[in-house]
Amino acid sequence: MVTDSLRYWVEEMHVDGFRFDLATTLAREDNGYTYNAAFFKTLKQDPVLARCMLVAEPWDVGMGGYQVGGFPPGWSEWNGKYRDTVRRYWQGNSGLLSEFASRLAGSSDLFHRHGRRPRASINFVTVHDGFTLTDLVSYNTKINDANLEDNRDGTDDNASWNCGVEGPTDDPAILALRERQKRNLIATLFLSLGVPMLLAGDEFGHTQRGNNNAYCQDNEISWIDWNGRSERDAAFGKFVKMLLRMRREHPAFQRDAFFTGRPQPGSDREDIAWYTPAGTEMQGDDWSTDGRAIGVFFGDRPLFAVLFNAADHDVEFALPESDVVQWHLLLDTAFEEPKTDAPADGSAVTFNVTARSIAVFNGLPV
Repeated sequence: MVTDSLRYWVEEMHVDGFRFDLATTLAREDNGYTYNAAFFKTLKQDPVLARCMLVAEPWDVGMGGYQVGGFPPGWSEWNGKYRDTVRRYWQGNSGLLSEFASRLAGSSDLFHRHGRRPRASINFVTVHDGFTLTDLVSYNTKINDANLEDNRDGTDDNASWNCGVEGPTDDPAILALRERQKRNLIATLFLSLGVPMLLAGDEFGHTQRGNNNAYCQDNEISWIDWNGRSERDAAFGKFVKMLLRMRREHPAFQRDAFFTGRPQPGSDREDIAWYTPAGTEMQGDDWSTDGRAIGVFFGDRPLFAVLFNAADHDVEFALPESDVVQWHLLLDTAFEEPKTDAPADGSAVTFNVTARSIAVFNGLPV
């Protein structure tokens, strides 16, 4: 019945693909979830469905239901580990550098098997289940009283941070910090290897007033007000457009092969390298520190440097010295309006990354 229904939607309704809610359920057989489930085999051998985009929500509430990374080739998966790690990193937690780096680089620890590629990872920070982006930086706890479940429904594990005040505020410093955190979260999403997924309304500040389970609210709580945008919302929308344009224009952000950490063909430069703020390549002990700042360098022509600082204080980063590259600032999330600059001419350069912000550079041949 399921495959017949899917085939109808493809052939008669011209649907390109499907996202399966609680997808683990479809592959649970007598002994639990199995990678070789009959359902997977049926889709793979079907001449119509084998060409479709297949996306799994790779968990359900049954035993062994959490299966991120456990689906076969041809499937993409919502990467819940990406969401959790990125949220907790920007929440200000320490000890996450190794996990954060893995998620930025496409989660090869989860998906690099059986010929799968980075497109298997559907990266997201927010989705229809849970807080919107604005609420993620505005509430420490859910407010689901309107759902008439005594606030018991919806997850309590949101990895959110209200930036110092719970809910709505007129404090300009708090509002500015919230906007910066939104820029950090969205920029991280679009700078990561894999497929980015953006929740409708996040691009201009949609709020559900702290409700993280609003499926039952057919009213102003869940409705997206396309006309009620403030100047600050419009500025954030411009920021999101700029990120989309940058990702589209630079193939390095669209890479569909996992990084190897080795030199690329025709180059003596590694395809990806991770650096401490001091400009030294990350070593074993560096990954286990309590630091919250890290730099990543990838690509070739041009070379990109992305400097992350989730600490509550500014961090000065050293960019590698080069006599063949000129570093150009593409993005600094410390500023509401996109700020670009050329901070130096090739030689060794340092850059002060503001507390809780990201700076993106590209290195162009001199």
